[in-house]
Amino acid sequence: MPAIQVKKLRKVFPTKQKDTKDLVAVNDVEFSVEKNEIFGFLGPNGAGKTTTISMLIGSLLPTGGTADIFGLDLNKQMRKIQQVSGLAPQDIALYPALSGLSNLQFFGGLYGLTGQQLKKRIAEVLEIVGLAGREKDLIKNYSGGMKRRLNLAAGLLHRPKILYLDEPTVGVDPQSRNKIFESVKHLLQEYDMTIIYTSHYMEEVQMLCNRVAIIDRGKIIALDTVDNLIAQVEGHLSIGLSGKLTDAQQQIDQVNGVKKISQKKNVLKIDTTQVSKALPEILKIIDKMDTDLTSIKILEPNLESVFLKLTGRQLRD
Repeated sequence: MPAIQVKKLRKVFPTKQKDTKDLVAVNDVEFSVEKNEIFGFLGPNGAGKTTTISMLIGSLLPTGGTADIFGLDLNKQMRKIQQVSGLAPQDIALYPALSGLSNLQFFGGLYGLTGQQLKKRIAEVLEIVGLAGREKDLIKNYSGGMKRRLNLAAGLLHRPKILYLDEPTVGVDPQSRNKIFESVKHLLQEYDMTIIYTSHYMEEVQMLCNRVAIIDRGKIIALDTVDNLIAQVEGHLSIGLSGKLTDAQQQIDQVNGVKKISQKKNVLKIDTTQVSKALPEILKIIDKMDTDLTSIKILEPNLESVFLKLTGRQLRD
């Protein structure tokens, strides 16, 4: 069975204004997350990502639908679900006047951890996020990246089966971002953890996630592996030449994956779904012609272009 099976999950916020429709924040979404998977959840601000996560961890009650989380019913067994769930929220949830150690002791106490067990868990999570030796510093003296990493550590204290990472690298320095990436990979390999990862940074999701769900206006509009999603959109080649290639255009048009070809002055423009495979074949054709290659510009498709095609806007819009 999947780690998470979400069925027709729905959240409606009633409006108090007359002649104004209720806000449907999450509109009957359905998806599953496999055990030991990093699952990407993408969408612009207000798309329903955080609302969905909030329902899955019990901080919001669903208007309708349900979810099965490690065999537990969302509507009947929320206390048990919370015991196997961890969260690193988008907003920093730490006490700035306390030290990193005191924060972890407080959150560990909320999970029922005490004594040597709590001490051992704190040492463990500090090592995972790269903050061992800095735990006695006050949070107010931490950098933004250090706060993000301690935020993550707090969500790991009880060794959850599933971890929700909501924009975990917003506003952090490159060193902290890389450490968070390392921590995510470590959790997957060492603890068989299941992770739901949301981010505005497409390259992060593309690098870390097995599968991705794209949500817009409360609905999931695409769900597949990263490779399959990217295969839906074209990449672009711009090839500069010393002369025209009118005779070669018909041959290039037959190359597998080429969708469109045009030439403006001495620049050949090609749209293709398989840039890396099509380029060598195209260059072989050009090599046989009476012209010299002057430049090559390659724009490979990525999740950003997938999102733009599906929604008509950038992720941050």
